[in-house]
Amino acid sequence: MNRLFCEHTKRNVIDLNGPWLFLKDPDRVGLEQGYHLGLPDGETVTVPSCWNTQLGMLNYEGLCWYEKKLTTSGGTLYLEFESVMTEATVWLDGTLLGKHYGAFSQFDFIVNDVSEGEHTLVVLADSSFTKESIPQRKVDWFNYGGIARPVYAHELKGISVLLNHVKYELNEGLNKATISCDIELYNATPIERTESVKITLDDTLIYNGWATLGGYERVKITTPAYEFEGVELWDIDSPRLYTATATTDSDDLVDRVGFRKIEAKNSKIYLNNKEIELRGVNRHEEHPDWGFAFPEGLMKKDIDLILNMGCNTIRGAHYPQSRIFIDMLDERGILFWSEIPIWGGGFPDDVLENPVVVERGLEMHREMTKYYYNHPSIIIWGMHNEIYTLYPCTHGISEKYHGHLRAHGGNRLITHAAAFPFEDDSLEFDDIICINMYHGWYGGDLKAWDKTVDDFRAHREKLGMSHKPVVFSEFGAGALAGYHQHFDNLRWSEEYQSDLLKYCLELFHRTDCICGFYIWQFMNIRTSDEMNINRVRYYNNKGIVDEYRNPKKAYFTVKELYEGFSEE
Repeated sequence: MNRLFCEHTKRNVIDLNGPWLFLKDPDRVGLEQGYHLGLPDGETVTVPSCWNTQLGMLNYEGLCWYEKKLTTSGGTLYLEFESVMTEATVWLDGTLLGKHYGAFSQFDFIVNDVSEGEHTLVVLADSSFTKESIPQRKVDWFNYGGIARPVYAHELKGISVLLNHVKYELNEGLNKATISCDIELYNATPIERTESVKITLDDTLIYNGWATLGGYERVKITTPAYEFEGVELWDIDSPRLYTATATTDSDDLVDRVGFRKIEAKNSKIYLNNKEIELRGVNRHEEHPDWGFAFPEGLMKKDIDLILNMGCNTIRGAHYPQSRIFIDMLDERGILFWSEIPIWGGGFPDDVLENPVVVERGLEMHREMTKYYYNHPSIIIWGMHNEIYTLYPCTHGISEKYHGHLRAHGGNRLITHAAAFPFEDDSLEFDDIICINMYHGWYGGDLKAWDKTVDDFRAHREKLGMSHKPVVFSEFGAGALAGYHQHFDNLRWSEEYQSDLLKYCLELFHRTDCICGFYIWQFMNIRTSDEMNINRVRYYNNKGIVDEYRNPKKAYFTVKELYEGFSEE
């Protein structure tokens, strides 16, 4: 895994990034012609990458094949893929390992009895859409294809540690944590083994035991509760991280955790028992030159720009973002909202009624909570975004997704972004009520905001939900960088965007039940030609910086407001 720290000291990890052989398959003949055994020809590309950034392939949708030679000492391999867009089929030496669906989720395969020497890894990536796709074709971002995040091969020896979730409850004073760990172990040998299992938190031993596993057996163990005294909290101003290390005689797994408490009550949001106002932006992990294969240096630049503006939170629109990016947020004390890519009007009722779609969404939630569980910066899980929640099926979908997130998501707030908040029948599942609305851009004017805020306060009370805080999760206006109107303040001008955001932010900040706001959006993003509304250049131009991170007037307006809010 591509992280800010070394996850293993005992395990050998083979880096499979860099050059791969690549072959486009527009006629879908590759499997019939034996490409899974090794590609007959092709060009060399670099992984991670998205093929739509290559010359002549901007709008290519369909199948592409990848091949990589790897050399191993043999035994058991754990093949780890951080993201293949959108459906991946994987072979090793012509043997099918399996398939995975979901462009933004990590997946992995364990392969036993691998011989020493060179082997051929082949991946078929399929970016095409069907009625069972998540997201659907109509979506307000660009549909890239490719192996977009890193790939690794781990050589497993003996009893190996695959996962360690550090679960905890803080006492009332927030200075003591009751900790237990859910660890997943795998015996990478064909014979029964017994090995010691230890878990430390920094230099403190919190578990010391033994595990016996049969050949190639995979088990989950929950450790007894441990009372950890003298807890130093993870917070915005002091993001204290502890190193959690799970060790067997043969293997180890290192992760980082932070202890903090997030809750919503009395119409407010509290972090570590202190009231907090969420001041943030929505961010896509996308760049016109790299697509979703986002460079780490640019991740840091995004964070620097966002922090410089006075933000304390980011919403990951509209999919899980790179683990290494979340590591950066953990280190710098930035709060994060993570969600899966079920987006808006692209999901009509007949698609949402499809059990394959519902299960795929649930599996994406399982993968998100599995791999992102330990990150203290993640304070919000998002179930879905802007789907029409009065379809008969959507209440059940929300209930199903909420059930998983509540049971397996740890101490996080659960919500969905509602585009129809006055009609929404899934608000009961939300810890915070989140509203997407665009008065002054998609109809209405600035004065409509005041009425909406007053009307929704009354609606919330009518529903018996006046205890739930409100967050405006999307609002904004498009602006073409460099287009100025000094007098008339016309739409698409930097001045119009700046004034609209100023009006909204000042209104939200002075309204007692509104506890947060996420501007749509941080930067311009490429979008698909399916979105034919107000998409000049085929970009969503609502960014307060452009796609190359050059600031618009609104950036400085928001910076002044957010910094002023902090000083009150």
